[in-house]
Amino acid sequence: MSTTAHQTSADKAIRSRKRVLVPLAGLLIASAIAVGSGADFVANSVNSANAFTTGTLQQTNSRDGVAIFDLGNMKPGDTLTGKVTITNSGTLPAGIKLTENAVNGFVTKSNLTLTITAAGSATPVWSGTFGALTGAAPVDLGVFAKGEAREYTFSVTLAQSATNDEQGKTATATYTWNSTQTAATTYNQ
Repeated sequence: MSTTAHQTSADKAIRSRKRVLVPLAGLLIASAIAVGSGADFVANSVNSANAFTTGTLQQTNSRDGVAIFDLGNMKPGDTLTGKVTITNSGTLPAGIKLTENAVNGFVTKSNLTLTITAAGSATPVWSGTFGALTGAAPVDLGVFAKGEAREYTFSVTLAQSATNDEQGKTATATYTWNSTQTAATTYNQ
């Protein structure tokens, strides 16, 4: 077969495809114009300035970085008190808990007791042997509202019955106040 004859049949196949594609393309364009040319009612509305801001968890400790109490030369029957005010200075309500890291170096550990009382309350938030709060669960002080301040008095007493075995003994503690956000809330507006 000659090259000319082969090109002629290839040209015929291409022309045949064009004959099918051109009307098909025309139908597609016509249907797009028909759909897009109709009149439609249109309405719009906009909700702008949608925003949110996160709150803050902060607290103020009236004795931050310093001891609540510190006494040398304690003798049997002595009581030492110290006060601290904890304020929720953040923008969110906060659940506050108190933990202790303590060492009680007394021979009879129960000779040294600790009582923690909130101002205005006769019932202590915690009372027991000095250093025992370390192994206990944190003291849950409840939820502090934004800006709320509470004063706590720490009272440490060396038992009147302490013997000479307790001379020269020491006890130390570090108190940590932990703020935690309250439960999440769903807001409906």
